[in-house]
Amino acid sequence: MKKIEAIIRSSRLEAVKEALGKYNIHGMTVTHVLGCGLQRGQTEYYRGNLYTINLLPKVKLEIISLDNRVEEIVAIICREARTGEISDGKIFIYPVETAIRIRTGEQGDEAI
Repeated sequence: MKKIEAIIRSSRLEAVKEALGKYNIHGMTVTHVLGCGLQRGQTEYYRGNLYTINLLPKVKLEIISLDNRVEEIVAIICREARTGEISDGKIFIYPVETAIRIRTGEQGDEAI
């Protein structure tokens, strides 16, 4: 099993969720986060004063997947989240030792 962690633009969340749903991928955790990368924030004027906003709002998706579906999931996220501009996000993939469904006690592949 693998954990896919994708940090994407908030505006692309619905498109990514819909695309994953079409491929029967429904289990995910969504967290609203703040961060910065290459863009290092942005500078804006507010009431005549210049402000630098270093942390931009993003969405973090966490999906636990069987090893054989990781490439498919990553391809879907990349396709749907990409705008071609700086700040599209990042994807990280981690090994997962095991999973346990609390309600039934199922473990491993059966739990996801």
